Amino acid sequence: MLQFRVLYRQFLFRLMDVELLSSSAGGDASGLLGQCGALLISMSVLLAWFALPVGSGIRHQGLAEPLWAAERFLISLTMLVVGIFALLSWDSAFPDRRDVLVLSPLPVRTRTLFAAKVAATASALGLVVAALHSLSGFAWPLALVPNDAGVLGTLRFVAAFWVVLTASGAFLYCSVLGVQAVAAQLPRRWYLRVSPVLQIVIFMFLLGLFFFQPSAAPWMPTRWFTGLLSEMSGAFPAQSHAVMAPLARRALASLPIAVAAAGGAFLLSYLRTLRKIVEEPDIAGGSRASIRLPQLGNAARTALAHFVIRTLVRSRQHRVILSFYLGGGFAVAVVYLMGARDMLHLGWMDIVRQVNFPILVATVVMLCASWLGARTVFSLPLDLRANWIFRVTPPAGSTACLASARRALLVLAVLPVLAISAAVLLWFWPIAAAAKHLLLLGLLGSVLVDASLKDFRKIPFTCSYLPGKSKVHMIFWLGVIPVVIAIHKTAKVEMQALGDPVSYGAMVLCLAVAAIAARQMANRSASRDEIRFEDTRSDEMVMLGL
Repeated sequence: MLQFRVLYRQFLFRLMDVELLSSSAGGDASGLLGQCGALLISMSVLLAWFALPVGSGIRHQGLAEPLWAAERFLISLTMLVVGIFALLSWDSAFPDRRDVLVLSPLPVRTRTLFAAKVAATASALGLVVAALHSLSGFAWPLALVPNDAGVLGTLRFVAAFWVVLTASGAFLYCSVLGVQAVAAQLPRRWYLRVSPVLQIVIFMFLLGLFFFQPSAAPWMPTRWFTGLLSEMSGAFPAQSHAVMAPLARRALASLPIAVAAAGGAFLLSYLRTLRKIVEEPDIAGGSRASIRLPQLGNAARTALAHFVIRTLVRSRQHRVILSFYLGGGFAVAVVYLMGARDMLHLGWMDIVRQVNFPILVATVVMLCASWLGARTVFSLPLDLRANWIFRVTPPAGSTACLASARRALLVLAVLPVLAISAAVLLWFWPIAAAAKHLLLLGLLGSVLVDASLKDFRKIPFTCSYLPGKSKVHMIFWLGVIPVVIAIHKTAKVEMQALGDPVSYGAMVLCLAVAAIAARQMANRSASRDEIRFEDTRSDEMVMLGL
């Protein structure tokens, strides 16, 4: 029992590779987990705030369809959050090489290891669902319950709400886990190649399930669990039973099948994979053909920039994280285009062929998503044991490292978006309008790159990672949402400026001045300190060691 408790705690607070963490992290990612929990709770507060006006309006209408739509939205949101959690903890589903090498010589049974991992995963899943619906899980049932339900009917509705939300999250997590367990039966080298592709495909499927789900598709899992909630709550008229009963039966049948299939495949892969982790390498072999990259400055700066670009291209973990950001930005852009299409009563080809602000917003959103994803992965190390070569033979200085990181970020984040936007806009738009927008887009990318590299005194992928330092729970609400609103307002201004040479010249001048100022601030911050390979908190006490 003591072994189980120790392993349970270690697995619960080690959802990422601890060898990549800074010494200030204390050996686990509890700081990052706390901030993610704060983000989920704040989302629950926002959902609860909308529950009273929206739920009251739906209840006064007396129609079942709007109520089912609200329930389906909450269920699909739960599945999306649980799916993202499953993908982020993808590599922690199995013990890593360090765990196997440490635990194998010890008298620890495989079943104890497996039980501790399953218990830690179930606890983390329960905490995710509980944090996401800590307030909304009570506010929405109280807002949607019929007026004549009574006390017992209200309690039944709340209980059914929590049971269905937990069951839908468990179904999706077991489905993802089952897919991973089946893929783990492949040879280790093949699994390492297939794994990132599966993560990206599952993430895109989850986004499609949330944003673009057909409201009347009976094969959608969200429809099944909506029917289960309808049957368990008993808050709908008898006419709804004929519609929801078949869906509820599918939910009741699919949940144990998903749990049993995931558990069996996971146990089988667990017993077979432990030996593969030790015997085979953790990286997949690359192809012999390599892409010849252009010169990006002098020899030292070119070598550093090529190192950064090739590291991102070869690392599957970093590619997956970047794909998450790109997928999220693509989903936001498509949803915005769909809303603009419905509001303007235009077809897809009409929107693409016309110079309009929805397309401007979509390109800027994709640029911001690409920049934010690339800048985020720059802070995540690949293998800290390999950075000794930079410590022994340091580069020319922090200024050279900053220039290399800037060029790599431009090549990886800004240039692909500009190339794709140019290919689309120059094909459908007039050349003058497309060139004007591409110029503004390039200047904005330069501003974002230099602004994000201020006080960046690292070589990308070589510095330890300190979880929780990025304040993800604050950035989401204070950064992402206002930025989307600002992009919308700026696109309208640009739309007017494209037809006015004076206004367009003023926008170009403002962005050019901002780009020069951001470049100067980044260069000044780089010349004040040396390269860092260990990330620390800004308020941490530093010992002089005298």
